Amino acid sequence: MEWFVKIRPTALEGVCVVAFDPVADHRGMFTRYYCEKEMSDIIGSRHIVQINFSRTHAQGTIRGLHFQYPPHAEMKLVRCTSGKVWDVVVDLRAGSRTFLQWHGEELTHDDGCMLIIPEGCAHGFQVLEEGSELLYLHTSFYTPEAEGGVSCHDPRLNIQWPHEITEISDRDQAHPIIAPDFQGVQL
Repeated sequence: MEWFVKIRPTALEGVCVVAFDPVADHRGMFTRYYCEKEMSDIIGSRHIVQINFSRTHAQGTIRGLHFQYPPHAEMKLVRCTSGKVWDVVVDLRAGSRTFLQWHGEELTHDDGCMLIIPEGCAHGFQVLEEGSELLYLHTSFYTPEAEGGVSCHDPRLNIQWPHEITEISDRDQAHPIIAPDFQGVQL
């Protein structure tokens, strides 16, 4: 069986949207969620070492914006497996031509798209449908002491969340705004 992978770049350097064409017939549908060989141009020599899953109940809830500092920086591959979310990537990479810019992408179960988030970028999302679920593939293990975060309300970023924020964890609410002298994450 031949698979067709569609890769769409975004305005942020290294951030792209990937979709595998599904195969459908009278029985239903089958699609590939990930293939290291077919994704080799994106994933390079990295390997998926951890897979995480989240379910968020309330529409308007925000999770994020999270990242990990080197040497535990991680590439994330994020896919919505149920519902709909507004997924946001913020470029925090020192020296990047898209430094401190953000990209938002609606991900749904139906579109089957996966968002690629490079090392040095923060990630978060807002739930657009109750009970939305995300699957995250990571190229580095979660390391609490390497964890970083940025406020989803940061005026310097001016992220345009599609809905009023209804819920956010205390941890995410406590993430700082970006300091004026922030030079970026050194990778």
